Amino acid sequence: MEICCGLLTLQQEPVPLQGIQVELEVKDHVATVVSTLNYENKEDKPLEAVFVFPLPGDAAVCHFSAQIGQKQIVAEVKEKQQAREEYDDALSSGQQAFLLEESEQSPDVFSLSVGSLPPGESASIRLEYVTELAVQADEGLRFSLPAVLNPRYQPQGGEGASVQVTSVPASLVPYSLSFSAQVSSPRPVSKVESSSSLEPLQYLNPEQTQATVKLAAGHKFDRDVELLIYYKDAHQPTAVVEAGQASAKPGTLMGDPVVMVSLYPEFPQAVMSSVASRGEFVLLLDRSGSMSSHMNSRGTYQTRIDNARDTLLLLLKSLPMGCYFNIYSFGSRYEHIFPKSVEYSQETMEEALKKVKKMGADLGGTEILEALKHIYRQPCIPSQPRQLFVFTDGEVTNTKQVLDLVKKNSGSHRCFSFGIGEGASSALINGLAKEGGGHAQFITGTDRMQLKVMQSLRFALQQAVQDVSITWDVPRGVSVTVLSPPITAIFQGQRSLIYAQLSGQSSKAADGCVTLKYSLAGHPSKNQLHFSLKPAEGTGLTVHRLAARTLIRSLETEEREDRQDGGVTKKKVVDLSVQSGVSSAFTAFIAVNKGDGEVIQGPLVRRNVPAPSECFRE
Repeated sequence: MEICCGLLTLQQEPVPLQGIQVELEVKDHVATVVSTLNYENKEDKPLEAVFVFPLPGDAAVCHFSAQIGQKQIVAEVKEKQQAREEYDDALSSGQQAFLLEESEQSPDVFSLSVGSLPPGESASIRLEYVTELAVQADEGLRFSLPAVLNPRYQPQGGEGASVQVTSVPASLVPYSLSFSAQVSSPRPVSKVESSSSLEPLQYLNPEQTQATVKLAAGHKFDRDVELLIYYKDAHQPTAVVEAGQASAKPGTLMGDPVVMVSLYPEFPQAVMSSVASRGEFVLLLDRSGSMSSHMNSRGTYQTRIDNARDTLLLLLKSLPMGCYFNIYSFGSRYEHIFPKSVEYSQETMEEALKKVKKMGADLGGTEILEALKHIYRQPCIPSQPRQLFVFTDGEVTNTKQVLDLVKKNSGSHRCFSFGIGEGASSALINGLAKEGGGHAQFITGTDRMQLKVMQSLRFALQQAVQDVSITWDVPRGVSVTVLSPPITAIFQGQRSLIYAQLSGQSSKAADGCVTLKYSLAGHPSKNQLHFSLKPAEGTGLTVHRLAARTLIRSLETEEREDRQDGGVTKKKVVDLSVQSGVSSAFTAFIAVNKGDGEVIQGPLVRRNVPAPSECFRE
């Protein structure tokens, strides 16, 4: 019997990806992530390695390069079809090429192709992205480095080709991870926690405003790495002005300064104490086959369906008397406990509890779209605002279709989402809450579950804010272009982020002011923040890239809503993506090693690098 050595897939094919190094830099609530992927071809023939992997759904991917020996090749952003053709042309002519593209179905899945790696040669791929960190129920900031990419279910009649993922059980992932993080903030860092083993937190200054932390040695990249970062006196309103790129044209997004405003609205106590106990609570539980998987690779926690059921039951028992509710579940089909929403009482609650406790992951595929369509067809109950709670692992390919449906119906409800288990799609979970004017939570174990459920319920019981407006007071000669979509949801203590482009000239010492006004339960409120227009130092182009990503996502949604515009909006996305160097659904990063003219000889063998999965099925 032949014994195979080295990194192997389940099919006993060698894996050219040897290891991943990740360096995380967190400044206040913004994270910059630099990943280095090391490939080596240990075979006797040239290889093409293809790696499909997850990234946070709201990440702005802004750099991609390859190091081969002493030579570095920096990729350019180009229109996707053009980039693919350049990649194929390079490979067919015996050159090396590297292609990085975002999935057209879901912005949290990327595909990296490393082409024509000759026998014995190594290549080091560098990938950089920036993202904002979400505020948690206990005021921590959550960073997640996704490792687990579970297979996504393609619904019947779904549009487009699904992403082909090569998976191995998470426990058998054949490459290692080294991970280090540097955290800095104007306020002291009080602690950093993780679901993975960490080395002790090291402070870099006496004020404890800078610190580093590393994963303990020997960590296999077989599960998501989650960090929770806590600051003392957390979450103060801030505004960061970032200077434009010197080489970019003034008047463009990259050429002008951009401001990132973070507001944390605090509602008057009198308003919060009069929170309504009314509402129609519609709970939607994923019962597809993938929900029978374990919550994580260690197998120490319950299955996803058990966890989702416990989360739903906790919410169900906490609903206020006199509200209305119903419980739906879905897989390849959908079911409901009551024909229509009923008044919440001891009797109806106990009837629902009995039925929920019997629910298993036994309804087939993840057909969430049809269940949502049915819910939206049900008439709303007068004076009972509809609150939709979704519990799912998010394993669907039609993410954008689902989010477009939720957005279309956002005027009649709010949507609160719970991502269950490792590998839950951040694009779907965060997108449901964003488009539905609600709030997203991720449940990866039993830790903090009660805190998260009660926070979402508290937000759902808070009346929706109305008459939201933002006004700017800036010096004469300066104009403001808001790049973020309109704010539609404001919750007590949650961050509201606004990006804006500042055009024109002002004195360096000038100040600006932004005012957020809104009405809650008939009480007008406002939050005001004064800020200096002098650009901050040391931010690079982070704020510009986050602003570009925000605008790109808005334009992509606009393009899907109006396919009859002759490609005008799509061209705007491509132009902005190329100008800012930030990826989009319509562009890709391409790098070609023109080299010294040597042609790589021999037929090219494709190797799919496996991603860890919690839903592995033989």
